[in-house]
Amino acid sequence: MPEPTICVALDSTNVDDMVDEAARASTAGADLVEVRFDRLYLTKPEPVVIEQEDGESRSVMPPEAEWPISDASSIDAEQTIQKLKDSIAVPVIFTVRPPREGGFFPGTEEERLTILQQAIDSGVSWIDMESSIEEKTVEELMAAAKKKGCKIVYSSHDINGTPNSEDIASFVRDNAEKADLVKFCSTAHSHLDALQIVDAAIELKGEGVDYSVMAVNSGGDWARIHAPILGVSMVYATMSMEHRISDKGLINVRDLRDAWTLLEY
Repeated sequence: MPEPTICVALDSTNVDDMVDEAARASTAGADLVEVRFDRLYLTKPEPVVIEQEDGESRSVMPPEAEWPISDASSIDAEQTIQKLKDSIAVPVIFTVRPPREGGFFPGTEEERLTILQQAIDSGVSWIDMESSIEEKTVEELMAAAKKKGCKIVYSSHDINGTPNSEDIASFVRDNAEKADLVKFCSTAHSHLDALQIVDAAIELKGEGVDYSVMAVNSGGDWARIHAPILGVSMVYATMSMEHRISDKGLINVRDLRDAWTLLEY
Protein backbone atom coordinates (compact mmCIF):
# COMPACT_ATOMS: atom_id res chain seq x y z
CA MET A 1 0.00 0.00 0.00
CA PRO A 2 1.28 3.53 -0.74
CA GLU A 3 2.74 5.40 2.22
CA PRO A 4 1.06 8.75 2.92
CA THR A 5 3.01 11.99 2.87
CA ILE A 6 3.88 13.23 6.35
CA CYS A 7 3.59 16.91 7.16
CA VAL A 8 4.88 18.21 10.49
CA ALA A 9 2.94 21.22 11.73
CA LEU A 10 5.50 23.55 13.28
CA ASP A 11 4.68 24.69 16.83
CA SER A 12 7.27 27.47 17.14
CA THR A 13 6.33 31.09 17.77
CA ASN A 14 9.32 32.89 16.24
CA VAL A 15 11.14 32.60 12.93
CA ASP A 16 14.48 31.28 14.19
CA ASP A 17 12.86 28.51 16.22
CA MET A 18 10.56 27.67 13.32
CA VAL A 19 13.53 27.28 10.97
CA ASP A 20 15.30 25.04 13.49
CA GLU A 21 12.16 22.98 14.07
CA ALA A 22 11.71 22.51 10.31
CA ALA A 23 15.25 21.15 9.98
CA ARG A 24 14.71 18.75 12.88
CA ALA A 25 11.37 17.65 11.42
CA SER A 26 13.03 16.79 8.11
CA THR A 27 15.66 14.71 9.91
CA ALA A 28 12.92 12.97 11.92
CA GLY A 29 11.09 11.83 8.80
CA ALA A 30 8.83 14.66 7.63
CA ASP A 31 8.27 15.03 3.89
CA LEU A 32 7.17 18.63 4.30
CA VAL A 33 6.30 21.07 7.08
CA GLU A 34 3.40 23.40 7.79
CA VAL A 35 4.38 26.97 8.63
CA ARG A 36 1.60 28.30 10.84
CA PHE A 37 2.26 31.98 10.19
CA ASP A 38 -0.46 32.95 12.66
CA ARG A 39 1.60 31.38 15.48
CA LEU A 40 4.28 34.03 14.98
CA TYR A 41 1.95 36.50 16.69
CA LEU A 42 1.93 34.39 19.85
CA THR A 43 4.31 34.94 22.76
CA LYS A 44 5.17 31.70 24.52
CA PRO A 45 5.00 32.27 28.31
CA GLU A 46 7.11 30.70 30.99
CA PRO A 47 5.77 27.44 32.50
CA VAL A 48 3.77 27.71 35.71
CA VAL A 49 5.03 25.62 38.64
CA ILE A 50 2.22 23.82 40.47
CA GLU A 51 2.32 21.61 43.53
CA GLN A 52 0.75 18.18 43.25
CA GLU A 53 -1.15 16.23 45.91
CA ASP A 54 1.94 14.14 46.69
CA GLY A 55 3.87 17.30 47.53
CA GLU A 56 5.96 17.18 44.37
CA SER A 57 5.96 20.17 42.04
CA ARG A 58 5.93 20.19 38.24
CA SER A 59 5.99 22.76 35.46
CA VAL A 60 2.83 23.24 33.43
CA MET A 61 2.48 25.36 30.31
CA PRO A 62 -0.69 27.51 30.22
CA PRO A 63 -3.16 26.67 27.41
CA GLU A 64 -2.31 28.35 24.12
CA ALA A 65 -5.63 30.20 24.23
CA GLU A 66 -4.18 32.14 27.18
CA TRP A 67 -0.87 33.09 25.53
CA PRO A 68 -0.31 36.79 24.74
CA ILE A 69 -0.99 37.77 21.11
CA SER A 70 0.78 40.66 19.38
CA ASP A 71 -0.88 43.15 17.09
CA ALA A 72 -1.01 42.30 13.37
CA SER A 73 1.28 45.25 12.61
CA SER A 74 4.05 43.76 14.78
CA ILE A 75 5.30 41.59 11.91
CA ASP A 76 6.53 42.66 8.48
CA ALA A 77 4.79 39.82 6.66
CA GLU A 78 6.57 40.13 3.31
CA GLN A 79 10.02 40.24 4.90
CA THR A 80 9.21 37.37 7.26
CA ILE A 81 7.85 35.19 4.47
CA GLN A 82 11.05 35.71 2.49
CA LYS A 83 13.22 34.84 5.48
CA LEU A 84 11.27 31.63 6.06
CA LYS A 85 11.47 30.77 2.36
CA ASP A 86 15.24 31.35 2.29
CA SER A 87 15.86 29.35 5.48
CA ILE A 88 13.62 26.27 5.25
CA ALA A 89 14.91 23.64 2.83
CA VAL A 90 11.92 21.26 2.78
CA PRO A 91 8.60 21.96 1.00
CA VAL A 92 6.25 24.16 3.03
CA ILE A 93 2.49 24.37 3.47
CA PHE A 94 1.91 28.04 4.27
CA THR A 95 -1.01 28.65 6.63
CA VAL A 96 -2.47 31.72 8.31
CA ARG A 97 -5.23 30.22 10.44
CA PRO A 98 -8.00 32.58 11.63
CA PRO A 99 -9.55 32.33 15.12
CA ARG A 100 -12.83 31.07 13.64
CA GLU A 101 -11.00 27.87 12.69
CA GLY A 102 -8.80 27.55 15.75
CA GLY A 103 -5.97 29.88 14.69
CA PHE A 104 -4.38 32.95 16.23
CA PHE A 105 -4.17 35.61 13.52
CA PRO A 106 -4.97 38.91 15.30
CA GLY A 107 -5.76 41.12 12.31
CA THR A 108 -8.67 41.60 9.95
CA GLU A 109 -9.68 39.09 7.28
CA GLU A 110 -8.44 41.52 4.64
CA GLU A 111 -4.99 41.62 6.29
CA ARG A 112 -4.92 37.83 6.50
CA LEU A 113 -5.81 37.38 2.85
CA THR A 114 -3.10 39.87 1.89
CA ILE A 115 -0.54 37.68 3.66
CA LEU A 116 -1.80 34.60 1.83
CA GLN A 117 -1.38 36.48 -1.47
CA GLN A 118 2.14 37.53 -0.47
CA ALA A 119 3.00 33.90 0.25
CA ILE A 120 1.68 32.86 -3.15
CA ASP A 121 3.68 35.64 -4.83
CA SER A 122 6.82 34.39 -3.05
CA GLY A 123 6.45 30.99 -4.72
CA VAL A 124 5.70 28.92 -1.62
CA SER A 125 5.31 25.17 -2.30
CA TRP A 126 1.78 24.83 -0.86
CA ILE A 127 -0.86 27.26 0.37
CA ASP A 128 -3.69 26.41 2.80
CA MET A 129 -7.03 28.07 2.06
CA GLU A 130 -10.01 27.61 4.36
CA SER A 131 -13.44 26.77 2.96
CA SER A 132 -14.81 29.62 5.09
CA ILE A 133 -13.15 32.22 2.84
CA GLU A 134 -15.68 34.11 0.72
CA GLU A 135 -16.20 32.17 -2.51
CA LYS A 136 -15.15 34.85 -5.00
CA THR A 137 -12.02 35.63 -2.99
CA VAL A 138 -10.93 32.01 -2.64
CA GLU A 139 -11.41 31.49 -6.38
CA GLU A 140 -9.12 34.47 -7.06
CA LEU A 141 -6.48 33.16 -4.63
CA MET A 142 -6.66 29.68 -6.16
CA ALA A 143 -6.22 31.09 -9.66
CA ALA A 144 -3.17 33.04 -8.49
CA ALA A 145 -1.75 29.96 -6.77
CA LYS A 146 -2.19 27.76 -9.83
CA LYS A 147 -0.58 30.39 -12.05
CA LYS A 148 2.41 30.49 -9.70
CA GLY A 149 2.68 26.68 -9.53
CA CYS A 150 1.71 26.62 -5.87
CA LYS A 151 -0.21 23.55 -4.72
CA ILE A 152 -3.44 24.09 -2.79
CA VAL A 153 -4.79 22.60 0.43
CA TYR A 154 -8.52 23.34 0.71
CA SER A 155 -9.32 22.97 4.39
CA SER A 156 -12.10 22.98 6.94
CA HIS A 157 -11.69 22.97 10.73
CA ASP A 158 -14.70 22.34 12.93
CA ILE A 159 -13.66 23.62 16.36
CA ASN A 160 -17.01 22.76 17.95
CA GLY A 161 -17.51 19.10 17.14
CA THR A 162 -17.53 16.36 14.49
CA PRO A 163 -20.20 15.87 11.83
CA ASN A 164 -21.19 12.41 10.65
CA SER A 165 -18.93 10.48 8.30
CA GLU A 166 -21.22 10.98 5.30
CA ASP A 167 -20.98 14.76 5.61
CA ILE A 168 -17.19 14.61 5.98
CA ALA A 169 -16.86 12.42 2.89
CA SER A 170 -19.20 14.71 0.95
CA PHE A 171 -17.09 17.75 1.84
CA VAL A 172 -14.00 16.01 0.48
CA ARG A 173 -15.72 14.82 -2.72
CA ASP A 174 -17.44 18.13 -3.44
CA ASN A 175 -14.17 20.06 -3.28
CA ALA A 176 -11.72 17.53 -4.73
CA GLU A 177 -11.42 19.31 -8.09
CA LYS A 178 -10.65 22.67 -6.47
CA ALA A 179 -7.38 21.69 -4.83
CA ASP A 180 -4.44 19.30 -4.76
CA LEU A 181 -5.53 18.10 -1.30
CA VAL A 182 -8.77 18.44 0.66
CA LYS A 183 -8.27 18.58 4.42
CA PHE A 184 -10.89 18.13 7.13
CA CYS A 185 -10.13 18.43 10.83
CA SER A 186 -12.69 18.35 13.63
CA THR A 187 -12.88 18.31 17.41
CA ALA A 188 -13.68 14.88 18.87
CA HIS A 189 -15.73 14.94 22.06
CA SER A 190 -15.96 11.14 22.24
CA HIS A 191 -14.59 8.01 20.64
CA LEU A 192 -17.75 7.92 18.52
CA ASP A 193 -16.68 11.25 17.03
CA ALA A 194 -13.21 9.86 16.33
CA LEU A 195 -14.81 6.89 14.55
CA GLN A 196 -16.64 9.28 12.21
CA ILE A 197 -13.24 10.35 10.88
CA VAL A 198 -12.16 6.74 10.36
CA ASP A 199 -15.46 5.84 8.68
CA ALA A 200 -15.16 8.83 6.34
CA ALA A 201 -11.67 7.75 5.30
CA ILE A 202 -12.89 4.20 4.64
CA GLU A 203 -15.75 5.56 2.54
CA LEU A 204 -13.36 7.69 0.47
CA LYS A 205 -10.70 5.02 -0.02
CA GLY A 206 -10.18 4.03 -3.63
CA GLU A 207 -12.09 7.00 -5.10
CA GLY A 208 -8.94 8.63 -6.46
CA VAL A 209 -9.28 11.70 -4.23
CA ASP A 210 -6.32 13.19 -2.34
CA TYR A 211 -7.49 13.92 1.19
CA SER A 212 -6.43 14.29 4.79
CA VAL A 213 -8.99 13.70 7.54
CA MET A 214 -8.25 13.93 11.25
CA ALA A 215 -9.51 15.08 14.63
CA VAL A 216 -8.07 16.61 17.77
CA ASN A 217 -8.63 15.23 21.28
CA SER A 218 -8.64 11.59 22.38
CA GLY A 219 -9.06 9.17 19.48
CA GLY A 220 -8.06 11.78 16.94
CA ASP A 221 -4.78 9.99 16.32
CA TRP A 222 -6.51 6.84 15.03
CA ALA A 223 -6.83 8.10 11.44
CA ARG A 224 -3.21 9.30 11.57
CA ILE A 225 -1.78 6.00 12.81
CA HIS A 226 -3.81 3.88 10.37
CA ALA A 227 -3.59 6.33 7.44
CA PRO A 228 -1.82 3.90 5.05
CA ILE A 229 -4.57 1.31 5.28
CA LEU A 230 -7.32 3.96 5.25
CA GLY A 231 -6.07 5.57 2.04
CA VAL A 232 -5.34 8.97 3.61
CA SER A 233 -3.00 10.95 1.34
CA MET A 234 -1.31 13.22 3.88
CA VAL A 235 -0.89 12.89 7.65
CA TYR A 236 -0.21 15.83 9.94
CA ALA A 237 2.22 15.03 12.76
CA THR A 238 4.17 17.03 15.33
CA MET A 239 7.64 17.31 16.81
CA SER A 240 6.14 17.56 20.29
CA MET A 241 7.10 14.82 22.75
CA GLU A 242 4.93 15.95 25.64
CA HIS A 243 3.38 13.42 27.99
CA ARG A 244 0.06 11.88 26.84
CA ILE A 245 0.12 13.69 23.52
CA SER A 246 -2.44 11.17 22.25
CA ASP A 247 -5.02 12.87 24.50
CA LYS A 248 -4.77 15.78 22.06
CA GLY A 249 -5.22 13.48 19.08
CA LEU A 250 -1.66 14.18 17.93
CA ILE A 251 1.33 11.97 17.23
CA ASN A 252 5.06 12.61 17.09
CA VAL A 253 6.56 12.14 13.63
CA ARG A 254 9.12 9.55 14.79
CA ASP A 255 6.44 7.61 16.66
CA LEU A 256 4.29 7.68 13.54
CA ARG A 257 7.08 6.22 11.40
CA ASP A 258 7.74 3.58 14.07
CA ALA A 259 4.04 2.68 14.25
CA TRP A 260 3.83 2.17 10.50
CA THR A 261 6.90 -0.09 10.62
CA LEU A 262 5.51 -2.06 13.55
CA LEU A 263 2.11 -2.48 11.89
CA GLU A 264 3.83 -3.38 8.59
CA TYR A 265 1.98 -0.66 6.67
